[in-house]
Amino acid sequence: MDNLQRTVRNLLLVLALLVTGGLLVQGQAAEPSGLAKAYFAGGCFWCMEEVFENVAGVTAVTSGFMGGKVERPTYEEVSTGGTGHAESVEVLYDPAKVSYATLLGAFWRNVDPVTPNAQFCDRGNQYRAAIFYLTDEQQRLAE
Repeated sequence: MDNLQRTVRNLLLVLALLVTGGLLVQGQAAEPSGLAKAYFAGGCFWCMEEVFENVAGVTAVTSGFMGGKVERPTYEEVSTGGTGHAESVEVLYDPAKVSYATLLGAFWRNVDPVTPNAQFCDRGNQYRAAIFYLTDEQQRLAE
């Protein structure tokens, strides 16, 4: 595969991930306490938890699932790949201490954006990479 084909394929994958993220998430980006939320899927959620827990300014990271068709799925249901969910993390952060752009940097350094439905050793749709943005600003930065 030549460089142009690889570049086009990579850009299409990133665009698909961003569009999917924008369609699947509803909610508020800012918390009443002045904290903000960000959502990322990057393979195994326990691996992504550790990534974001080590970012200064992040106050909490919670594992869960996003982007599927089953309301409140169990881990076992998602593990089969049949619910359409991706293993994801909710990142609660203080925007006065860490920017959304910094969180994006941590995300991109820890995912393989060119392999569909997989992250490193983990295989399956539930391990896909995705950014679930909440605001126009998050979308702008992610794109």
